[in-house]
Amino acid sequence: MKTDTDTPDERAADGDDADGSAATDSAAGAVAVPPAFREYGEEELQQSPAFGHGKDGVADLVVARESDNPTRLVSDFVTVPYHLTGTLDSDPAPGLTTICLQDPTAVVTQGDRRRLSVEARAGSRAHVTTQSATKVQSMNGSYAHLDATLTAESGAYLEYLPGPTILNEDARCLQTTAVSAAADSTVVVGDVFVPDGLSDHEPFGFDHYHSRFEARVGGDLVCADAVDLRPGERDPRDPATVGEHGVVGTLYVVAPAEPDVGALADRIHDRIADGVGDDSGEDDATGENPAAGEPTGDDPTVVAGASVLRDDAGVAVRVLGDRSTDVVAAVEAAWDETREALLGVGAPLGGRGR
Repeated sequence: MKTDTDTPDERAADGDDADGSAATDSAAGAVAVPPAFREYGEEELQQSPAFGHGKDGVADLVVARESDNPTRLVSDFVTVPYHLTGTLDSDPAPGLTTICLQDPTAVVTQGDRRRLSVEARAGSRAHVTTQSATKVQSMNGSYAHLDATLTAESGAYLEYLPGPTILNEDARCLQTTAVSAAADSTVVVGDVFVPDGLSDHEPFGFDHYHSRFEARVGGDLVCADAVDLRPGERDPRDPATVGEHGVVGTLYVVAPAEPDVGALADRIHDRIADGVGDDSGEDDATGENPAAGEPTGDDPTVVAGASVLRDDAGVAVRVLGDRSTDVVAAVEAAWDETREALLGVGAPLGGRGR
């Protein structure tokens, strides 16, 4: 039997960072791996280890655009379980191309490592998505790591809105996203987390879920949002986490050149605020006072809030709901409103390539 210590990411670092919080995963582009997940990596696996055949997914993509011509995929390196058949040019936004990553394996299993890197060169426009939800299966050992690195150069507009991440019973999932944006670029990232899986078990039956999002503009950190859920140690359904809700959606809009991000936050909130009233709560993503609310009416579908990022660099939107369809719809509405405000054209909600 093999352990993840036989693989590059668990051999990478000699120890934790100076603050003791995490060590480094060199195989995933120097991604910080929390100590708990490094311990999981020491566990024996009966099947092939992490970075084994079909378990080391890499998608390195580069898009570029000349003048007013369409954006093109100028470089791509893809390994299973990622698969790419080309691009789509049906987006209503001028010059914007769509990249739909496919997964012939259909699921994420223990020991899987997936690393996505997208570089949007100056002036390019691209939307990256997946063919369906990311289904993280039950596990006996180790963990799965889903990593995304997004880079937008001057004048670029880059979107990454994959399908929901669904965690099944006893699953362990580390999800990391890093954004590096030029001062006059835009990066939009969407995420929906579904904790009750596809099998017949109690909600929040997974073992450990850790999600971290970081965005930098010109090297300066403007957003750091981390979620660490271990239902066996603490029930996430407390008032400080998700309360009575079971599905979490987030939309990050990194738009440092937008002249009035406060107005953008209000506009997004108003779009998804049906059945939501004003409140003075605080948003976990930014620590700033959001335009958030309590549900009103007899049967509210979601509650939501929108906050301005540090240095007025953009907006973070958080959505809580009971059904994934409702939360996805709210996140897509926020995405659509963002598009209307920044591009002057809405999102292709009728056919997104997934």
